Amino acid sequence: MLTLDKFEAASEAVKQVTQETKLVYSQYYSEQTGNKVFFKPENMQRTGAYKIRGAYYKISTLTDEERNKGLITASAGNHAQGVAYAAKAFGAKAVIVMPTTTPLIKVNRTKSYGAEVVLYGDVYDEACAHAYELASEHGYTFIHPFDDLAVATGQGTIAMEIVQELPLVDYILVPIGGGGLATGVSALAKLLNPNIKVIGVEPAGANCMQASLDIGKVTTMPNVNTIADGTAVKTPGEQLFSYIQKNLDGIITVDDDELVVAFLDMVENHKMIVENSGLLTVAALKHMDVKGKKIVSILSGGNMDVITMSSVVQLGLIQRDRIFTVSVLLPDKPGELVRVATVIAEEQGNVIKLEHNQFVSTNRNAAVELKITLEAFGTEHKNNIVDALKKNGYKPKLIRPNL
Repeated sequence: MLTLDKFEAASEAVKQVTQETKLVYSQYYSEQTGNKVFFKPENMQRTGAYKIRGAYYKISTLTDEERNKGLITASAGNHAQGVAYAAKAFGAKAVIVMPTTTPLIKVNRTKSYGAEVVLYGDVYDEACAHAYELASEHGYTFIHPFDDLAVATGQGTIAMEIVQELPLVDYILVPIGGGGLATGVSALAKLLNPNIKVIGVEPAGANCMQASLDIGKVTTMPNVNTIADGTAVKTPGEQLFSYIQKNLDGIITVDDDELVVAFLDMVENHKMIVENSGLLTVAALKHMDVKGKKIVSILSGGNMDVITMSSVVQLGLIQRDRIFTVSVLLPDKPGELVRVATVIAEEQGNVIKLEHNQFVSTNRNAAVELKITLEAFGTEHKNNIVDALKKNGYKPKLIRPNL
């Protein structure tokens, strides 16, 4: 049972390995939403995510015999690092099974804590099945990433800290993968103050908890498809489901495109690196149909590899019309490129890339194609540049940038 006594014990225990993550007030999102928005920055936590809480508390409740057998888990990365770090603190062996799609930064950091890493399967569920096989074969003690009440209790210590720092909080937004974090946070929040509303946030392409709540029982998604790899789970936790049904006040789903924009906003306005799963609660702020409320968004982690980061930034700039590509047809004669460049320069457009194709037409005297990739200040500026090209006799065609 998730009791107040156990949450208090877990809160004391996790202090051994956690860093203090004070709430961060967001003026940007407060102005955007008409609420008072705060972030709980677990991306700044040791191991880069909240998962250290549940892993450490769970392992602290094991017997010496259970720890000495060696510990094993399956994870897309953050729980893996939590178990590896906690196992090292207790002097126990740790074996971590991770999906082959796990970002390299998470694999390497897990290894850096002394854990043995096994890459298996395309998604968490396949990795988890293999971890159970290895546990049976070698006698390891399995530490489930979410479907375990002790793990959920450890994760729920976040709610204790939120309420201590912001006693009059109205809403807590919590990301959902398998449901461990949502279970712990919602259960403790309701124990501390039944008036606090806890809203779960899932990727639209991996909304297993929403699907399960809709039919009243745990269900498995046929497949998942989301850039939020930490919450790409097909089946939510069986042991947790009744707690979610009782304590969660709703679920919001977020499209991947919204996560891309949220990443850009967090970097530009808060100078924070938050991984896609941690951005779920940020993107969900614009879905909240409330005003004048105190809202805390839990930023669950910040473990994002640089290649993914680069791709997300580029996509975010494109979505915000900060980068765009326009195609124009020109007569193939000297001076035409200068004419186009002059029009763009007069509108303060910044050219990033040019592609000059003489073979778009069999009649080169009639037309050659010029693809211009530009940097702009936003949608209004982009439209001004396009309108200027039109006024100067060109017929600009917007096409998808190829960076």
